[in-house]
Amino acid sequence: MSELVRDALFVGGTSLAHAGIDTAVLDAELLLAHVLGIPRGRLLPAQPITDGQRAEFERLVARRTAREPLQHVVGDAAFRHVVVPVGAGVFVPRPETELLVDAVLPTLRAAAEPVAVDLCSGSGALALALADEVPGARVVALERPGSALDWLTRNTAQTRVEVVGADVADADALAGLRAGVDAVVCNPPYVPAATEVGAEVRFDPPEAVFAGPEGLDLMSTVIARAAELLHSGGVLAVEHDETHAESVPALLRAHGAFVDVTDNLDLAGRPRYATATRT
Repeated sequence: MSELVRDALFVGGTSLAHAGIDTAVLDAELLLAHVLGIPRGRLLPAQPITDGQRAEFERLVARRTAREPLQHVVGDAAFRHVVVPVGAGVFVPRPETELLVDAVLPTLRAAAEPVAVDLCSGSGALALALADEVPGARVVALERPGSALDWLTRNTAQTRVEVVGADVADADALAGLRAGVDAVVCNPPYVPAATEVGAEVRFDPPEAVFAGPEGLDLMSTVIARAAELLHSGGVLAVEHDETHAESVPALLRAHGAFVDVTDNLDLAGRPRYATATRT
């Protein structure tokens, strides 16, 4: 006998809540919608589900109760207006990173032939969002060789995003774009090594999360690369740890190539990203 959506959601949501997941109800709905192949908004309490669908739902709930990220369980992450495939070996994009797109959109939309670069691109979420929201832009995504580059290459295969497989420290990797870029975005590794992170973060590659004792090991390199790429008036938006509200702007000012350095808050009101304009 088939069960109903409301019954499955009750049991699944309860299991997730007992596992300490704050978004238990939402996660249960998203998991069941994934199993049924429908949007979450189309779930109806009295809608029947088959025994096979219930078994698959329970399997996915078990993975989520083990604190595997929801995005890994369903295989993708929503990011602004795009859906980005993710899984083992690549950082899961977070909602706060979407703000970097807002920070550079005015500059890109005002350019006659806009060019944007996404450094430390990972899954390609930022690059894909920029290509989607600025249809005429040339968008280049840089990621060093490894599993993240494999994800990036697959995720951008049918898009306009150009992929460059190189480390952000490689000054020659983007030599052809020097002083010709309108906007640079970057969500680099930035968490201080001793920071206690959430259970889901252990599924992200450590090298995509942590960056030395203060979380700043890569920041000067990112700033230097952005300074080389941007033309005068070009903008940089770089994400950082909430403890970096003073240190990252200080690094930008000390470099000497940027003005209008500003630190910005995320959706929860925490210091999250810095913006600056190339002199």
